[in-house]
Amino acid sequence: MSLTLKQANTICEKALEHARAKNFAKLTVVVLDDSGNVKAAQREDGASMFRYDVALGKAWGAVAMSCSSRALANRAKGNQNFFLTLAATAQGKFLPQQGAVLIRDASGAILGAAGISGASGDEDEECAAKGVEAAGLTADASA
Repeated sequence: MSLTLKQANTICEKALEHARAKNFAKLTVVVLDDSGNVKAAQREDGASMFRYDVALGKAWGAVAMSCSSRALANRAKGNQNFFLTLAATAQGKFLPQQGAVLIRDASGAILGAAGISGASGDEDEECAAKGVEAAGLTADASA
């Protein structure tokens, strides 16, 4: 199974709906497939132009390392030089900061990742998980 455009668009839409219901800061959502390619992205009116790059970096790092960005942030605390090198190797696409969840199907296979930027890391992650779940998939935010 692969991530469909309909699922990716649902993730974006429902993540943003959740953010508005919670009155979080304006967000940008980026959904990547399992190869790190952009499947869908949406930037709310009023969200900073920089939010896209940050959301992309969170999601790209999650897919590249097969774990949530929460897990990456935790790992980076203990090995800063290695993670700086990873970011440089990835030409700036790798951002080990909380706010991205892996997208898994019912079998547990990774279909991609949803990264969000604009609110706190916890709020970004919460919105990403809500969007993924609304698309009928499993959000993996495990640390």
